[in-house]
Amino acid sequence: MNAFSFLHVEYLLQAAVWTVVLSLVAFVFGGVAGFVIALWRVSPNALLRGIASTYIQVVQGIPLLVILFVAYFGLAIAGFKLTPLVAAGISFAIYCAAFLGEIWRGCIQAVPKTQWEASECLGFNRFEQLTKVILPQAVKIATPPTVGFMVQIVKNTSLASVIGFVDLSRAGQIINNSTFQPFTVFGCVALIYFCLCFPLSALSKHFERKLNVSHR
Repeated sequence: MNAFSFLHVEYLLQAAVWTVVLSLVAFVFGGVAGFVIALWRVSPNALLRGIASTYIQVVQGIPLLVILFVAYFGLAIAGFKLTPLVAAGISFAIYCAAFLGEIWRGCIQAVPKTQWEASECLGFNRFEQLTKVILPQAVKIATPPTVGFMVQIVKNTSLASVIGFVDLSRAGQIINNSTFQPFTVFGCVALIYFCLCFPLSALSKHFERKLNVSHR
């Protein structure tokens, strides 16, 4: 049995970096796809609305753990061997796209219909309506729930350990198996998670307060 030391803390911090990397990969790629899905959800084209709605319902109806298994083990059986980081990144991006798409769809539709009508009266086409009138207002509404969802993503990265990705939680398990000091080890893990998530939670509440003030 090894004593818990600074080297273990350093290992946890290195694993925390990979937790942040996976979170960013998920949010960036999932955000791009989610934005497209949100636009499709409010599109006048029934086919695009149907595709986006089906995607959201399917992904939200499947546990993230199952998506991870399919991306890593399922694709490996099919002959596509992915590294744990790539498989986890794809899985989380798919997951994020569905939830962010639905969040942003709600925010776009939260903009009063009179804004659409007023911009149409000004002669704007649909692209101009979205970019010049609707989206700038929707961004303000979307910021608090989007930042809040980022907190969930950071914490959910711990699920990636089931496919061999060494994130913060997995690093804690590895260290605990060699030190047998769970209180100390997972206390440090919890503290690092708190340091990652608390600023995001505070930022979300800050934007929410600003939004509430602007609506008064």
